[in-house]
Amino acid sequence: MSMQAETAFLVSEQETAALRARLREVRLAQYARLRGGFPIPLAGMVYWLVLAGLGHSLQLGDWASVAFFGSGAIFPLALVFSKLFNTPFMKDRSPVDSVLFPAFVSMLLFWCFIAASVSEAPSLVPLILAVGMSAHWPVIGWSYGRTALFTAHAVARSVLATVLWIAFPDERLTWLPLSVAAAYALTVIALWVDSARVRRSLAGASAAAPA
Repeated sequence: MSMQAETAFLVSEQETAALRARLREVRLAQYARLRGGFPIPLAGMVYWLVLAGLGHSLQLGDWASVAFFGSGAIFPLALVFSKLFNTPFMKDRSPVDSVLFPAFVSMLLFWCFIAASVSEAPSLVPLILAVGMSAHWPVIGWSYGRTALFTAHAVARSVLATVLWIAFPDERLTWLPLSVAAAYALTVIALWVDSARVRRSLAGASAAAPA
């Protein structure tokens, strides 16, 4: 490799590092502005709490129907919460927004397993729902610069739901959704606290930067 080519390569590495650093700053800034997008998991918590309550009175088939059609209420409810808490995630724009659509499409593919399970193995529906609706969380976490936090939610709820599904076969419609709701609640608290810390950190860095 010639000296000129090697120099160009080194500059490219520096530019890549700078781009990565700047992209991380942008992602964290959006994370701080939107408080980690907590209205969406807050809506998810309400959805799963309702399913947990209905688990006492509904048969599996009826419960699955409510879970299927009720999932459409999560996004409108998140919009209501975003209005109440002044976190307009739909109006906020970021250079990484384009990753969200394929992330949600990938997540929605799990409904194929739901459709097959309804006729072949209906008892699997609650578990598939609990795990499938967390498939996009690691990507959403990356878009906020918080991959580990969001991935921890997805992994923890999936493992917990699986353990409860196996351990309590007669209480699956109650304990499983309740565990997912609890995971959402803990995550909402974590997002609120962590995004506030990031917001303070960014504000301090901005104040310390030379004019």
